[in-house]
Amino acid sequence: MKRTLLAALLATLAALPSAAQEAGRIHRTEVIPYDTRQRADARTREGVEGYIAFAPRTLVASDGASIVGQEIEIPYAWTDGLTYLHLEHIGSAYSLWVNDMQVAEVDDCATPAEFAISDYVRQGTNSFRLLLRPSATPAIDPAPAKRTPFLNCYLYNQNKRSIRDFEIALVPDSAGRDFGVLKLAVVAQNGFNYDEQVEVGYDIYSPQGKLLEFNIREVTIPGRSTDTVRFSPYIYHTFDNKWEAGGAKNPPLYRVMLFTRRNGTYREYMPLKIGFGRTEWVDGKLMRLGREIRMERARYNAAADRKTTQAEIRALKAQGKNTLCPDYPQPEWFYELCDEAGMYVVDCAAVSAPERRDDRRTGGTPSNDPALADEYLERARAMYYRSRNHTCVVAYALGAPSGNGYCMYKAYEWLKSVEKYRPVVYIDADGEWNSDL
Repeated sequence: MKRTLLAALLATLAALPSAAQEAGRIHRTEVIPYDTRQRADARTREGVEGYIAFAPRTLVASDGASIVGQEIEIPYAWTDGLTYLHLEHIGSAYSLWVNDMQVAEVDDCATPAEFAISDYVRQGTNSFRLLLRPSATPAIDPAPAKRTPFLNCYLYNQNKRSIRDFEIALVPDSAGRDFGVLKLAVVAQNGFNYDEQVEVGYDIYSPQGKLLEFNIREVTIPGRSTDTVRFSPYIYHTFDNKWEAGGAKNPPLYRVMLFTRRNGTYREYMPLKIGFGRTEWVDGKLMRLGREIRMERARYNAAADRKTTQAEIRALKAQGKNTLCPDYPQPEWFYELCDEAGMYVVDCAAVSAPERRDDRRTGGTPSNDPALADEYLERARAMYYRSRNHTCVVAYALGAPSGNGYCMYKAYEWLKSVEKYRPVVYIDADGEWNSDL
């Protein structure tokens, strides 16, 4: 009976209209917008008007595939905003359907994913379905740690005049003066069909809790488009609060709050923490604040929960390790813990294809199969945009040992096109040009 129900549901889904993957999935910094500063400071989602937890239940299951889903009430206020769905810990490849429309196909279950679903939802009851299925790219899929299924999955809603993404760093002054510069680029979005004014701003507090800088700007953005607002204030006494890995004490972190405002009313808050300093690849050396980084590496993937992971990171630090090398992208809180503890991270794309890794013929290994190049690029993008704003991330790895070839070349070229300072590394480059170390 279950197989019959699954076959019927699969046939129904297959007959429904499809949308291109790019129309649904997006890549940007993983952060939740809060509706009040108090909730943002406390990082509490309880009571946030623009937040709904996503906890689907199994509808039908059979060998090799299952369908999970949830009916969610979308309030009227959300229909005048921009709605997104965040998914992680799915446990398998999946197809996402919203109100009988296909939003995306995702084979990489190791990396959290976000989807723009405003065009798929409506006021009232909405149907969300995930077809959990075998991967179309099993030869390159890592085996992520077992976690509670659908942990940290949710929907959130933003005003149509809001923050789409941002890039932030607190770095030394380029002229060598004894202070830092906050490099902040906020991508503001206008979801209306006509020009709109969008106000975006920030404030930054020292590790000791002192307000150092506050600014807000208004920009006019054409309908259904984005614009980037840049801030670069001087931040003094930063060399007293250097962020460096290792050492007995945790390094200091600055608190930054991004926000939007409309007619004097603050609409959303995005909290984050950053450390002072920049990691750079200079003349074949990995440098930070004028000194070469000596990495004492440990292969490590986060445990099932934050508390256990924090204890394990502390233990590795006590052993003299200062650099963690995961096998695939980790939960957001893993990077936060490394920021706080003072541990470097070499982030890694979700690619693992150890079979035939020494075969350099075209198609001899997935990494040298041009048909898979788009999937390799998708996984590199998903890794990069999630973790790029974390101070702990000092380099990016193209994947676990998986041979070399066309797909790895394209992934390296893309990462170097967007990352101007941190190196891109690959253990199986074997002396070829697509690794900086």
